[in-house]
Parts: sequence; C-alpha cells; structure tokens
Amino acid sequence: MPTSTLERDSGLLWHPYGPLDAGAHFSVTGADGPYVELRDASGSAHRLLDGMSSWWSVVHGYQHPVMDAALTTQIGSFSHVMFGGLTHEPAVELAERLVAVTPDGLDHVFLADSGSVSVEGALKLAIQYQLARGRDRRRFLALEGAYHGDTTGAMSVCDPVGGMHNDFAGLLATQLFLPRPPLPEASAAEVHEWSVKAENLVDAHGAEIAGIIVEPLFQGAGGMRPYHPAALQSLRRLATEIDAVLIADEIATGFGRTGSDFACRAAGITPDVMCLGKALTGGYLTLALLCSGTVADVITTSSHRALMHGPTFMANPLACAAANASVGLLIDDETSGWEPAIGRISQALETGLAPARRLDHVIEARVTGGIGVVELDRPVDVGLTTRIAAEHGVWVRPFRQHIYTMPPYISSPEVVDTITAAMVAAAAAHGDGCEFEVAS
Repeated sequence: MPTSTLERDSGLLWHPYGPLDAGAHFSVTGADGPYVELRDASGSAHRLLDGMSSWWSVVHGYQHPVMDAALTTQIGSFSHVMFGGLTHEPAVELAERLVAVTPDGLDHVFLADSGSVSVEGALKLAIQYQLARGRDRRRFLALEGAYHGDTTGAMSVCDPVGGMHNDFAGLLATQLFLPRPPLPEASAAEVHEWSVKAENLVDAHGAEIAGIIVEPLFQGAGGMRPYHPAALQSLRRLATEIDAVLIADEIATGFGRTGSDFACRAAGITPDVMCLGKALTGGYLTLALLCSGTVADVITTSSHRALMHGPTFMANPLACAAANASVGLLIDDETSGWEPAIGRISQALETGLAPARRLDHVIEARVTGGIGVVELDRPVDVGLTTRIAAEHGVWVRPFRQHIYTMPPYISSPEVVDTITAAMVAAAAAHGDGCEFEVAS
C-alpha cells in the first residue's frame, strides 16, 4: 500500500499536461516568503526558492502578513455569497481600484473565476458587441504562438500549430492567425513587413472579425517571447478601423511583470477589453476579471442588456479581499510595490543569466522586466533540470526549449542570484550527448 503523499498521488491525480502515472517530483509540506518546503520520494526534506512564483501568481511570496490578514478578516464576516442580485464591499472596492489604475477608459469590471473564464467572457463580449451593432461577426484574429487558456473558446485563439490544443481542432471555432510579431530589436523594415501582413489579413476578413486578441508585448506559454510595441500599436489601429474589439490578455503581463504596470500602457495603447489575473490575488485564490470601456456601454443598449455570463463563484468575497490586498501591495506601496521590485529583479536577472550566453547550445538568454528566459537549441530535459535546480536550492518548471523564471516580487538580489545560478547550471548540463525526458 502506498503511504507517502507522492505514492498516493501517482495514478490518482491528473497533473497539468501530464499522464496519470507521471506523479510529481516533490510533495509540498509548507511555504513561507519565497520558499517552498518539500519532500522527495525518499522522504528527504528540501527548502527551495520558488523561481516560478507558482506559475506567476504568488508575487508577494507565501504567508505574507498583509495577505493573510485580509483573508482572515473576510472569513470572519462571510466567505461567499452569490453575486446575482447582491453585491458586497470587497467587490465594489476592487472594481474601483482597478478602474483607477488601468488605462483611462476601462471603466467597467466583470469578475470571473479564472484566467481562461475571463478570456471566454471577453470573446463573448466582443460577439455581443457586434450583434448590438447589427453585425454578425464571430471570428477572432490572434497571433501564432499565442496562449490564452484551456477552455474551449480560449483554446480556439491559441496557436493552432505549435500550441497544446491540436487534438481539439474539430471542436474549436476556426480563427484567423497572424505570424508571431517581430522581436523588440527588429528593424523598421521587419516591423513594416509584419504590419502589412496584418493589414492584408484584416482587409480580406474584416467583415468577419468580431475582435482581435493578444498577449501584449510578451507571449508567455507560447515561447516566453517579447515583441515590438509597434506591432501592438498596429493591431490597435486596425481594430479601430474595422470596429473590432481589441482584447488585451494581461493575465500574465499585468501588474508590472514586463517592466511597466501594464504592457498596454508601455506600448501607448488602450485596449477595448483587458483581462487580468494571476498576480491579481497574489496567488491566494483563483480570480480574474475583464475591464472594458465603450464596448460595455454598447451592450447595455442591446436586447440582452448584459454580458451573458455568470459563474457561481463570480466576485467571491474571499478572492476579492485577497485581490484588494494584493493590488494595494502592488500599486499603493511605494517601497515594496511592483516598480522597485521589478527594477531590482531585472538587474539581477541580467547579471545572473549572462554566463548562459556563452554556452554553445543556448540560443538566447533574455530578460524582460521580471522575466528571465534561457532558450536552448533542443528540448529541455525536465528531470535533469529539476534535479540540478533543486541541488542549487531552486524550484523551476521548464517547458519545451525554455528554462525560465518569474521570481516573486519580494525576491532580494541574492535570491535572484541563486535562481539564475541554478538556471545556468541546468542549461550547462544540456550539452551534447545527454539523454533525457522531453518537456511538454
């Protein structure tokens, strides 16, 4: 009979994009600050730095006193109530905060219960907007390399070839895709060439396009890849020209991760809809949302007069309380907010990842704000990378050709130095001649 948590897990629980018998590398026994406490299959204890911020969400670290207090206070009042016909202070306060800090014109908030669901809501909002305008448009323009979530509508606007959802092609709506945008260092000619392709595709299909959806300035799970702000500016212009809804999926990029509070603001554009999540609640509870402007005003004059979506846990008070505390730490705190944190982390990432550039099998080691990526010329060995990083005191979760980190915002330069040293060591171990388990 299996006795340890790891043994009991294997064959019982599905893990993200993993077979049932894959199990897990470690069992978590505790967490505080930037550290997770783990046990391996032998029962040995480890205390590792979380280089992933638990998939980019635990930006304040674990057991943050402000976050813990916010949840404790809300539990003492009420933990959940339906949002149909009722409202509550945590939801109203959160909406007011977000309208104040997001780009001007995003004046309405729809609360969802996950990033994928917020994308679903945004897609539905775009279609309802077109119907309210008297147009039957139901297709979306997206980017190759995109990742927007795992629900049905969200999958349809993810990369159709290199993405994770190819098996479901017959289930999904057929969307329109542009090539990956040019990199930030691309020449003016390359940017112009890409923009012309975008214009041609929109010219050919504008009457079908309900909306354009993008991860602004940085594609995450599609390749950890930054791109030129002029590409986003082109899409804003094209969306305006054909009266399509521009949806900015800032679930991963929002709240400072790419080096500005919101990537859209760094590019000098305001989307019609902005999806937010991950750092929104500091990783304490699942919550996401979409902010919208005049699109929402048009919906209120349509036959339904509402966005036709309403999750059971919409505006969960505990999640809203966590989000209010998280946004306060991110935006309002001048000493521990996103801006000083990203400045500190970005500089340490640049220094720490520089040695990886000297490895023959490393294509690139790049830093975008608080994101550090080492891209190999071959698939990553998951087991090897996990083992070596753990030996260096770090937890990372690589995928495809990428060993990457999004450190918690509370990370000191010394913490980032430890993370980057582990990444460089793991990358170095991928020299010619090793045999390995391919990352998915």
